Amino acid sequence: MNFKFLTTLFALSALLVFSACDDDSGSNFDGPTVTAPSLTSVAAGTTGESVTFTVSVDADLTATYAATGEGVTITNASGTVDGTSVTINYDAGATEGAGAITLVVTDSEGQSASGTAVLNITNENTVRVTGNITADETWEAGKCYILAGRITVVDGVTLTIEPGVIVKGEAGTGPNATALLVARGGTLMAEGTADAPIIFTSVADEITPENIVAGEFASPNLDPDINGLWGGLIVLGNATISASNDDGQLSEVQIEGIPTSDTNGLYGGNDDTDNSGVITYISIRHGGSNIGDGNEINGLTLGGVGSGTTIENIEVVANQDDGIEWFGGTVSVKNVVVWNAGDDAIDTDQAWSGTLDNFVVVTPSGSCFELDGPEGTYTARHTIQNGTVVAITDSRTTGGSLIDVDSGSKATPVDMKNIHFVAPLFVTNDDNENVYLTMTEDEVELAAFDNVTFDIAAGDLGNLMEQGGAVPAGISAGGSPAADVSVLSWTWAAQVGGLDGL
Repeated sequence: MNFKFLTTLFALSALLVFSACDDDSGSNFDGPTVTAPSLTSVAAGTTGESVTFTVSVDADLTATYAATGEGVTITNASGTVDGTSVTINYDAGATEGAGAITLVVTDSEGQSASGTAVLNITNENTVRVTGNITADETWEAGKCYILAGRITVVDGVTLTIEPGVIVKGEAGTGPNATALLVARGGTLMAEGTADAPIIFTSVADEITPENIVAGEFASPNLDPDINGLWGGLIVLGNATISASNDDGQLSEVQIEGIPTSDTNGLYGGNDDTDNSGVITYISIRHGGSNIGDGNEINGLTLGGVGSGTTIENIEVVANQDDGIEWFGGTVSVKNVVVWNAGDDAIDTDQAWSGTLDNFVVVTPSGSCFELDGPEGTYTARHTIQNGTVVAITDSRTTGGSLIDVDSGSKATPVDMKNIHFVAPLFVTNDDNENVYLTMTEDEVELAAFDNVTFDIAAGDLGNLMEQGGAVPAGISAGGSPAADVSVLSWTWAAQVGGLDGL
């Protein structure tokens, strides 16, 4: 496959919305514009495919189009522009690799514009998923599934993903952001193994099922800090949340990252033992595409997920927003790696009452922990325990706090037990205010610390505290890594040495 060509065109398509030829005609009319669609994947040899370009032509002019293709056969290569779009129909070639369709629009004044739609022509073991999962379905080992948009496992339906499957999201932002969404009442049975994890990534990632069989879990072409290329995995349930508005406590709200027009994005209820399935040995990579102003999708979003759900052995790599974020619910999660999060590594909201057990956080750009409290009248306590945090390395520094609480919300009741912050860790000074332990006195009272240690000299510990050097009980200098990294050896982070020495 000509992946270099594909990657280059993908980058260009993200930057170049349309191109217009120089207007040498001296026309008094505006020239046409052409906007190409985002990167599209299609299986080799398939027929009856199409891509739609958005075009504009001055209302007083007529226009024609001409289309050429690479790796495809176009069935309507020329015609008259009618309206604000042109749909090009094509059959995919038999050869796997990069393809492209270029559309040129020329108006009656001789002015032209062009755009190129980049195609990823995949092999026969690649399946493009274009609609919601509305009946029980299994995604089979040895295959790669392409998310063509926001794909929802709807209420009452089970999606089973077998070990070694690769799920790739196409590019898209705003309402077109790609994601796998498990709605309330839907079930995801994604049971990977240490030898055959399930990978969620971008179509720009060249990893294949053959890589998984060979034990090669790292991306062959994307660095582990490239983010925002697709959305993420969102699981919603019927467990209790603490949300409110002007009328008081709410039992259900819309999850962030999903437009309010999609009611599959609602979460919350009164069934704390709700079961959304089994999610084990999952690696989620390069996600967090933007859906609005400063609003990105988390790597793994858990909204009102109940304690009947099993979530274990999870890796999140290079997500543009948070690594894992809980919005209420009662689900517990264990054996986790969050590596190079673009914002916070671990984020808790709306009175989540489960436990995060045995985890490693490595170099988030935001806070290591963002602990936001109840928004309504309901309160609950959660536990974060047995973790090792590498906040800063020589090549990457955190952009937020070590432990932070949103000043706009009530402090969250949380037990933090047996957590170790590993050097190199900079002591806070005027140049390093980003590593404050930013908790007010009231917040410290609500957060019960037990054997939370920092790998710095004892005399420097007070400099990490925002409260005038006062060190809360349960926090001390020294200590040693607290997470059991042996169970995380299957992760990309471990395979490339990112967990060495922990």
